[in-house]
Amino acid sequence: MKSINKPLTILYQDEWLVAVDKPAGHLVHPADHPKEGDLVTMKILRDQIDHRVYNIHRIDRPTTGVLLFGICRDAAKALHRALERHEVAKTYWAVCQGAVSQTPWECHQGIQKEDNQPIRDAHTSFRHLASASPPGLTNESLSSVSLIEAKPHTGRYHQIRRHMLHINKPIIGDFRYAGIDTSHHLGQLLDTGTRMLLQSKSLTFSHPVSSKQLTISSPPDPHIASLFPEFCVHS
Repeated sequence: MKSINKPLTILYQDEWLVAVDKPAGHLVHPADHPKEGDLVTMKILRDQIDHRVYNIHRIDRPTTGVLLFGICRDAAKALHRALERHEVAKTYWAVCQGAVSQTPWECHQGIQKEDNQPIRDAHTSFRHLASASPPGLTNESLSSVSLIEAKPHTGRYHQIRRHMLHINKPIIGDFRYAGIDTSHHLGQLLDTGTRMLLQSKSLTFSHPVSSKQLTISSPPDPHIASLFPEFCVHS
């Protein structure tokens, strides 16, 4: 039976690859322990284009933005290897509380996925894109939010989220690392609800068949655009 879920926005498609703008709350692929009501991007896309698709990479369930699949198994395998060789450039947008450095910075804090696992090298480049003082924050101790560009050079568990936490600037709406009460409070003030404000903004890579350099971008997440309208209208 075909999926009756809302169609995904397709950002790019050819005979080998397809990229979509993943909504918040969607899983990339079926969970190990699926639950009733799970929205699975891979399944929705398969039904939408009436073709099997192959997972290439993943983004966290609350994260929005560019998500790439293979239509051809060999193309998917080639891009998966390119990811392992760090030949795919990823760019994310994140919104955090307060002001950050105007000077670009690097984070090399190692990441341990579980307590009993080794700490693995991790590297993310960050830069400030814009600042805003939404009306809902004017009477609060927190008076501004910042839009950050993050470029992960490694692919560790929750890497951007944990590297933002490392500088004490957790992503707004990140219930795991910013805290439940804080996330609910800021979501109400900013009118962003329970959304985590992290978006996979673009992927740049060499096409596995044509070798052409390709950049696939998603439009600004509406919740991010509502906080930084002047910046996002030109992005």
